[in-house]
Parts: sequence; C-alpha cells; structure tokens
Amino acid sequence: MNPDLEKLQSYPFQKLIALLDGAKPNPDLSPISLYIGEPRHPTPDFIKQSLIDNLAGMASYPLTAGVPELRNAIARWAKGRYHVDLDATTQIIPVNGSREALFAFAQAVIDPRKPDPVVICPNPFYQIYEGAALLGRATPLFLNSLAENHYAANFSDLPESVWQRTQLIFTCSPGNPTGAVMPLAQWKALFELSDQYGFIIASDECYSEIYFQEGQPPLGALAAAQQLGRSDFKRLVMFSSLSKRSNVPGMRSGFVAGDAEIIQKYLHYRTYHGCAMSGPVQMASATAWGDENHVIENRRLYREKFDVALSILQPVCDVTLPDAAFYLWLPTSISDTAFARRLFIDKNVTVLPGSYLARESQGVNPGKNRVRVALVSSLDECAESARRIRDFIEKL
Repeated sequence: MNPDLEKLQSYPFQKLIALLDGAKPNPDLSPISLYIGEPRHPTPDFIKQSLIDNLAGMASYPLTAGVPELRNAIARWAKGRYHVDLDATTQIIPVNGSREALFAFAQAVIDPRKPDPVVICPNPFYQIYEGAALLGRATPLFLNSLAENHYAANFSDLPESVWQRTQLIFTCSPGNPTGAVMPLAQWKALFELSDQYGFIIASDECYSEIYFQEGQPPLGALAAAQQLGRSDFKRLVMFSSLSKRSNVPGMRSGFVAGDAEIIQKYLHYRTYHGCAMSGPVQMASATAWGDENHVIENRRLYREKFDVALSILQPVCDVTLPDAAFYLWLPTSISDTAFARRLFIDKNVTVLPGSYLARESQGVNPGKNRVRVALVSSLDECAESARRIRDFIEKL
C-alpha cells in the first residue's frame, strides 16, 4: 500500500461520530442535523426530466472532454455570470463534482521531482486539499483565516523560502466555513505572487451562487483575472459545481476552467483517470447551467433561513451574516468539541466542531472555539434549531 495513506487524517465527520459515541440525545426533542453541507432543497423537476429524457445516452461510453452541448452551456453561463469569454473546446472540462476534480488536479500538477514541494491551503479548509497534497508527495502548509482579518488570508505570513517551494495554492471563495469572499486586491496580490514564484492557483468556487444580495454576486477568480488584464488566465484554474447551485449533489456534476495549457494537460491526465461524466448527466447538467430562475429561488430560501436564524441567535451570540455560502461560523464560550457534544445531548442538534475543519498553524487553530452550522434544513427546522441553540447558550 502507498505509505502516504498513513498521513491522511480522519475526515471531520468521522471525528464527529467518535465525539458523539455514547452520547444520548434528549429523547423529548426531534433530531436536527446541521453538521454536513449537503443541500436539501428539492432538485428542480426540469433537471430531473432532462436526465430521464437523455437516458438513451447510457448505451454509449461518455466523452472525458464532455459533449459540446455541455461545454457550450458552461461557457455561456460563465459569460453571463463572470463576463469572461472562455473557449469551450480548450478552456473547459466537465467533471464529476468539484471534490473529485480538486483531488485529481493536485495529482496532475505537483512535480515530486523538485525538492520539498509545497501546497498551500486556507485554514480552516476543505480536507480534500490536504489529502490531495499528501498523496501528491507534497507538504501542505496553511494560511489562517481569522475573524480579526475579516477571514482574509495574509500572504505575508509565509516566508519567501516557502513561496519558492510552492507549486500549488488552493483558494476557496466564498470560503468554507467562513463564507468570506476574496476581494480584488487580494486576488491581485496572489496573482503577483504566482508571477513571481510560478505556482498554480486552484480556485474552489462551489459556493459562488449562494449569496444574499441579488445583482451583487461574489467576485470569482476568472473575473478578477480579467479585470486585472490577465484574460489568458495564466496559471489559474477555477472549479465550480451544480451541487449547491442547483440542489443536485447526487448528480456529481461540475467543471474546471481557466488556463488553456493547464486544462489540456489536465484533460490528458483525466483520459487515464477514467472519470468521464455519464452522458445523461452531461445533458441534464447543460440544462441546469442554462437556467437561472431556480437558482434565484434557491437563494431566496437561504436568505429566509439566515434572516430567521440570525434574529434568534444574535441577541446571545456574536454571529453575523456571511458574505456568501450557507454556513454560520458560530463562536463558542467553551471548547468547540464540548459545545457540539453537549448541544447534541441537551438539544438533539448536531453541528460540526470548527477545530475539525482546521489545523494548527503559527500556534493557532482558527477553528478552535467555533462550530459550523449548515443552514440546509427546512425553514422551520432552521428556526427550531436556532431557538434550541439560543436556549443552550443562555444556560451555559
């Protein structure tokens, strides 16, 4: 077996299961699970119908590069959303969700022949970044996202000796779990570092369509690059997904787009990787990317839940509306693990300890004494869970 497998830590949800082992929740309260970022709004009927209408495609091997209908639909969506022009043939690849693609991307771009390669990750972070780095024979290093800096990574926290070894940096904007969006000035600083040291930027944007002010979408990496005169997207690749946008996590559908040279090499890797998206899913995905009405309704539902949850929690807790995404990054007055276990026992509400989503870096675990609350349940359940959390906090 690959010895690097031993370096992989348990996934946050496995740690949560261990934390709650033996804990008996309050039997008088119905269980409410807010620990996993799985969309629970109904999948739009027109997407399901498109999947059914294209089932004949199951009889053919799918194209790794994607059918033209899907790649063109993605290019049109990117034009409308980010005002960028992408070549559907050379700058876009459909993928089986951003998770699969993010992991595979690191394997394709890290050069283990160079001494001590480094992959930089945000902190807190999506654990796929760390695992991808480790199995790519690189060292993951972390940039803390702290409340006092409005959750913006401080690139000066890392010395030049680290940047010189850096081959890849993962960004996540809007962030998981903070919901913070990278501003143009931060993208500019990152692009300049990429120019100086030659590393690739992998921009994870799977939460980009969950925001709260219609007409004011979060800035994306490709849009930032174009605004800064980098329309070739040199050393930049972004990752997007339908899971949160269109409530189809089970379809496993997303795309990567950006630097044409990197995209073509990554496509070559993927032809060996055996990860082509099924034909019916490709056609249903093209249908989904072509409609915005269901996405606007999706955002409305999340806005309702945030409005209600914050109105209940803010009198007892320093929690604010994030820039985007569907998480509350809730501070705790006791350790995050103790908070999560006691909340489960007393109120039958399951949340995720923030320390499970981060690593200690520069003497700090930025998830310590915070919990991630995913507002993915119904409006009524989110309101009820907020009332239970408020009651729990008041009695601490």
